[in-house]
Amino acid sequence: MKHILKMTASVMVVGLLAACGQNEPKTSKKIVMGFGVGTYSTQFQKGIEPILEKQGYQVETKVFSHNKLIPQALKEGEVDATVHISTANMGEMNHRLSVDMIVWADVPSAPQSLRSIKHDDLSKMQDGMTIGVPNDPINLERAVRILEDLGWVNVDPTVQTVVFSTQAVTPKRFNVVLKPMDAALLPRAMEDLDFAIINGNFVTSKGEKISDGLAIEQSPPEHLVKVAIREVHQNEPWAKDLKAAYESDEFKAYIVNEPLYDGFILPKAWR
Repeated sequence: MKHILKMTASVMVVGLLAACGQNEPKTSKKIVMGFGVGTYSTQFQKGIEPILEKQGYQVETKVFSHNKLIPQALKEGEVDATVHISTANMGEMNHRLSVDMIVWADVPSAPQSLRSIKHDDLSKMQDGMTIGVPNDPINLERAVRILEDLGWVNVDPTVQTVVFSTQAVTPKRFNVVLKPMDAALLPRAMEDLDFAIINGNFVTSKGEKISDGLAIEQSPPEHLVKVAIREVHQNEPWAKDLKAAYESDEFKAYIVNEPLYDGFILPKAWR
């Protein structure tokens, strides 16, 4: 019994030390950034990293296979900041994971677009055609809003974004068949679909232009991607330097002169 109590006490001490470590100020000039798959990591590596390195920072980027893994990594201190989330679901994630994420900076944000390799214009749409859509609630809600704006479907206005599903969608002009799947898989599934609504960062990752889509999302502010950090770190020098880099004229010049970002929604302060 004493042995068990000693082990329990040891585990508690280790857990407390780990929790304290996640909240302590950084003592080194190293910043670890977390990203999902797509072009936001490219924005950072080519537009932000050089600025930080000139200030003496060592920078590391971690790309996660799925965005849902990133908030936990931020909470546990595996990454210092992330570029993957919007205000549409930040509050829900903070509550569910008991984390203190805050919006730290704006980034050029990629709208979704309706695309097809089978049909070259929207007039080809007919009843029963398949449309690939992201299967997570946030991006699914964004996607069907494009179809709603086209007059193809109705969307139940009472369904909250964080629990959104295809059950909130009913036919209007067309009886479409929605095919939800992982957002990152949609570009590769287009041969099996009539249309697909694809997140902009996956479009540009293929070397294509968002502006070439058949219909482009008019992204509301709550769906624009943000830099996020933990609130506990907001007064630390590295966080202030990261924010300044994203708000710098140097980063703006990189973005506006890079064709890769044609069609991205620029931060409001740049417009």
